[in-house]
Formats: sequence, C-alpha cells, structure tokens
Amino acid sequence: MTTRALIIDSPEVKNLGQELTRILQSISTAKLILLNETLDATKVELSGNQRLHSHWHPDLDLVFIVTGGERCRRGSEWLEYTLAGFKHVPIFLVTDDLDPDEMIRLLKLGVVDFIAAPLKAINVLPRIWRFIENPPHEDVATQSLKERLGLQEFIGVNAAFVAEIQKIPRFAKCDANVFISGETGTGKEMCARALHYLGRRAAKPFVPVNCGAIPLELVENELFGHARGAYTGATDARAGLVFEADGGTLFLDEIDCLPQLAQVKLLRFLQDKAYRPLGSPRVRGVDVRLMAASNLDAEAAVRAGALRRDLYYRLKVLTLRLPALSERREDVPLLARHFLKKYAAEFNKPVADFTPEALQALTLYDWPGNVRELEHVVERAVVLCDQPLIGKTFVDLTGGDAPAQPEAFRQIKARVVAQFERAYIQSLLVAHRGNITQAAQAAQKNRRAFFQLMRKHRIDGRSFAAGTPPPRVDKSLRAMD
Repeated sequence: MTTRALIIDSPEVKNLGQELTRILQSISTAKLILLNETLDATKVELSGNQRLHSHWHPDLDLVFIVTGGERCRRGSEWLEYTLAGFKHVPIFLVTDDLDPDEMIRLLKLGVVDFIAAPLKAINVLPRIWRFIENPPHEDVATQSLKERLGLQEFIGVNAAFVAEIQKIPRFAKCDANVFISGETGTGKEMCARALHYLGRRAAKPFVPVNCGAIPLELVENELFGHARGAYTGATDARAGLVFEADGGTLFLDEIDCLPQLAQVKLLRFLQDKAYRPLGSPRVRGVDVRLMAASNLDAEAAVRAGALRRDLYYRLKVLTLRLPALSERREDVPLLARHFLKKYAAEFNKPVADFTPEALQALTLYDWPGNVRELEHVVERAVVLCDQPLIGKTFVDLTGGDAPAQPEAFRQIKARVVAQFERAYIQSLLVAHRGNITQAAQAAQKNRRAFFQLMRKHRIDGRSFAAGTPPPRVDKSLRAMD
C-alpha cells in the first residue's frame, strides 16, 4: 500500500524541511510518495490555506508541518488554520524548539507527534512507520472505552489532581519523552502505564526500572547489556533492559539515583536512539519511548548535582506532577471506599463502609506514604474487622510530619490552629457528605458559627456533597465572598 505524505515547509526553517525530505526519501518510493509545499508564514492567509486543503486533502495519509518554535509560541494563525484543514489526517509537527505548554495546546488541535531538531533517521523513521503500518482506525467509542479502562484506577475530584490526569490521554497519543514528579506512593508508575497502554505502543513491552534498586556498579550493564566476554564471568551475552523495551516504553523511576556515568550514556542514547553494549564493537539501534520519574523536586536535584541538567531538559518534554495525598484530602474518603470495596471482595468480608469517626481520622491524617499507605491501612482494617462498618479502632494510623525547623511559639500556635480548624471542618463535611447542618451539630456549634468558620478557611460545602465534583478554585472563592 502506498502512503502519500505532504510536507508543509516554512521558509524560516528551510534547512529543517530539506533534512526531513532527505530522510523520508530513504524510504522506498513505492511505499511513500512525498508532496512538498512551501508556505511563507508571514504572508499566508486563511483563503490560501483553504485552497491548499481542498487540493491535497482527499489523498493524504500523513502531513508534516515544518516550522520554527518561536513562531509556534507566538500562536501564529496560519498554523491553526493549517491544522484545522487536516482533522482526519495524522499530523507531525517538525520544529527546532517547542515549549511543553505549547505542545499541550497543539495536541488538542490535532498534532499526533512532535519531531525536534536535530533530525536523525534512527529517531524519525520508526515513529513514522508505526503510522504507515498501523494507520489509526479506532472510532470514538473504542477510544473512549480504552481511556476509561486505562484511567479507571485514578480516583479523585481534587482540581489539581484531575487537571494532571486529564493530560494523560493527550500525552499518550504522541511519542515525546515524559517526566513525572511526585512523592513516593502518589502513583507515578500507574501514570506511566496508562500513558503506554493508551498509546500506539500498547502491544509492545512496558519495562519499568527502579534505578534506586540497581547496584551502582551494575546500572550500565542492566540498562544496556553486555557482549560475551565483556568482563570476567560474562560467559553469555545479555541484551539489557533498553533492548527489552524495543518498540515499547522504558520507564525509569527514581532517575536521580542513576550515577553520573550512566546519565551521560543515557543522554547519548536519547540523542541517537542507539547505544553500544559493554564490550561490544557494534552500535545497536532501538525504537523506545522514554518516561522518567522522581520523588524529589527535579530542579533541586539538578542544583544539587544528583541529576544532570542537560539530561533533565531532554526528559521533561512533557511533564506530569502528582499532588501528595495531604494536598487532596477531599479524595481520601473516595480512595478509602474504593480500597474497602476491593479488599472486602478479595477477602470475602462483610464490611460495607466506614463510621463517620473513622473517616474523620483518615481525613485528618497527613499520609506521608500517600495513596500507597492509605491502601495498606484500609487493607489491614478490612482484614481485622468483621462488622458492617469499620470503626476508628480498626484504623491503625502512625507517624505524621513534624515541622522542618523550630518556629516561634506564636507562629506554631497560629499555624497549628489554622490547620486543625480547616482539617476538622473538612473531615466533618466529608463524614456528613456536605450537609452543613449535620456537620455543625457534630461539632456542637450553631450552624451560623460553623458557616463563618467555613468562610474563614474558604471551604465550599458543595465540594463534599456525594457524587458532586468540586468547583474550580477561583469559582469557590467567589462563591464564599
């Protein structure tokens, strides 16, 4: 089957367009027919784009738009017009530079993947061949089902959490590198798996690697493998994890734990999509999408020298930041009930819910281990409880965060009182599903005084009503004023 591809080349990056054409021409002309059109981005108008669309649209299988990153950031109209004319054709954006926020906007407009300079055949051709050999054919219903199946484990209504999760289906459609940050136990690997299985690489391997669990002297060998006889005891060749992930996704968790030498080799691999196993004279090329994660603040890790700055910038093309569970307390009851249902079925236990006191205790806790710790606490409670409701006595909570450094007594008191009031009010609203009257009665305060405390801490009771997602933060604040 012959594929017809259109290259829309902007004069501002003419060399980039010529390099792309040279790479694509290396494919057999019987399988790929190239059509070139040069557009002057400073002069083209909507009417001209409409003529271009009507001329090329019926026969096209792929479209490559070559443009400069600076022009994309300025939001030029000609790019949006061009994208709008090819809604049913896969579009690759080829550019010298692009901001991650701009990539999200362009993904919404129909771009399926980004190819950044410098262009190399080993990086460009495998990504294009996946579309040539497996053209998109899923209907909207099928894609919607895949998204529901891939995202069903992400439970929560917190605005910051939902905003990050909503990026996953869009990020899954392209091959750009992804950097996921968040504390231990927030679900970074689950995000990486969703990105893999919602994308075009789903049928290929997903290979997770905990960089912190590999002995320092074996990191390079684990990642890139070795040839037979590469060192004493190497009686057989080993392919390595990078090779195992060929065609699929390599997920490097705790990337900041990699030693500097391994980071240098990984950076080289990202640039060339090729590597040399230990002791081998041959360079091996692979087609891998790379995702990385860290439970540290990445910028701080770069400043401290734990993570190379050039490697970090290569990895953070697209970014996800998962908030800690202490930042999304309204999600604690939802998650707790989800885990309760899961383990009640697994252990064949009669438990059906938590008592208000147990939910309040769960909501007030700081959760230093995040969602993973919450799951273990609920699992333990289900095992121990033989009653319909899990009471507070079955909720085993230990630990909690202490202040990072000494503070003045007045500062500590004001901070602790404010934290307690806010958490206490939220826990009562959670336990009584947003019913302010019942929450006020439980607090032994009149409804007006309780509502004044809600206004003081800018808490919107609607956010805690059963089955009601919380309003956006700015709307909540306006509703309180």
